Amino acid sequence: MFHTTLDHHRWVFEDLKSLLAKATPARSGDRLAGIAAGSAEERVAALYCLSELPLKTFLNETVIPYELDEVTRLIQDSHDATAFVAISHLTVGEFRDFLLSDAARPAMLERLAPAITPEMAAAVSKLMRNQDLITVARRCRVVTRFRNTIGLPGTMAVRLQPNHPTDDRRGVAASVIDGLSYGCGDAVIGINPASDSVPTMDELARLFDGIIHQLDLPTQACVLAHVTTSIELIERGAPVDLVFQSIAGTETANRGFGIDLGLIAEGRAAALSLDRGTIGNNVMYFETGQGSALSAGAHHGVDQQTLEARAYGVARAYDPLLVNSVVGFIGPEYLYDGKEIVRAGLEDHFCGKLLGLPMGVDVCYTNHVEADQNDMDTLLTLLGVAGVNFVIGVPGADDVMLNYQSTSFHDQLYLRSVLGLRRAPEFEAWMQRMGMTDRHGALIDGHAPLDNAFGRLLA
Repeated sequence: MFHTTLDHHRWVFEDLKSLLAKATPARSGDRLAGIAAGSAEERVAALYCLSELPLKTFLNETVIPYELDEVTRLIQDSHDATAFVAISHLTVGEFRDFLLSDAARPAMLERLAPAITPEMAAAVSKLMRNQDLITVARRCRVVTRFRNTIGLPGTMAVRLQPNHPTDDRRGVAASVIDGLSYGCGDAVIGINPASDSVPTMDELARLFDGIIHQLDLPTQACVLAHVTTSIELIERGAPVDLVFQSIAGTETANRGFGIDLGLIAEGRAAALSLDRGTIGNNVMYFETGQGSALSAGAHHGVDQQTLEARAYGVARAYDPLLVNSVVGFIGPEYLYDGKEIVRAGLEDHFCGKLLGLPMGVDVCYTNHVEADQNDMDTLLTLLGVAGVNFVIGVPGADDVMLNYQSTSFHDQLYLRSVLGLRRAPEFEAWMQRMGMTDRHGALIDGHAPLDNAFGRLLA
């Protein structure tokens, strides 16, 4: 039990998960779960109490019992006690002050990452304003490699997302052509297939492999199928670069996805066996989103932002190339409006980076949420300042297969222009060799070197 007294009123919080939930900035998902603070006064009291909590508390008390949940066991068993010594004397509030101090430089934050549990990251984020989340995330450098290098300072990559409502080969290829012409695709060419047919996914994997080899393109591809399907594709000889899986922060929610930690490890081992990376072996691509555990009835009374951080605890066990928070995708039941989406996007990016993950964010919303493209422009800009590793590029910002609004091929050009962000260096060198960009990375109007290759792809 935790308690604090403010203005002669004693506030009591039953346990750690209750304290974390009451301290969370307001959002619809926690209200739906019945765990949000009942008033602004209760939220402030929870924040006071949380700020005085020693970080060691998170090693002695879990939000979901160790015996009941393999994600809790993964978090507790993989904690780096040696690295934790440097911050073991701090409270959550003191940890926030340290992260915002000049002492918290990139190299130190990298060393501390394995000492920080997801619950610690979630707790300190609740004490932070948006500018604090941006300041610290910008200092966290997480670099990964497969056929190019993602996450270097001053760069931002883009996942080229050529989704098509019928997985039509020509339609998918046309979207890839369109995206590459705008300089998108250095994070990954990654499609959400409409079909769950293994032959169709095999065909898509071979289409992307053909594009990459025909153009000598220094990037990687991914068909975002279930991990069991990716394993089957590998067994039948398909050219699989990255293995994808949606993950959540509880064992029960992951079971709803049809996975457990052992299955993820099996998928990673299958991808590593192909040895397709040319400069690195980060072979996993994970997606997450606040509210996934609640929507599966698997939240255990824990707030959705803490559970999102626990999903990152799952991801970092498998050394991924990319982790993507689809922050506004799940809908207004979990993040009601633009304000809640912006806050959640910054929290997700901060927590993931603090835990040592290569975080990207799908800056997105569904058409029944109280948000619009201006809200997305705000979040995209803030994430660019915060040093996001990658964002999403969809033709026209309108995903015609998943039916939601994301960021367009043009949006990344805006962000590169206002913040001076470059592409992954290998990808940018390729674009210059192809005559598509100048030495500053700016697109050259009327470039035509890809026309013939694209014509062959569409034939």
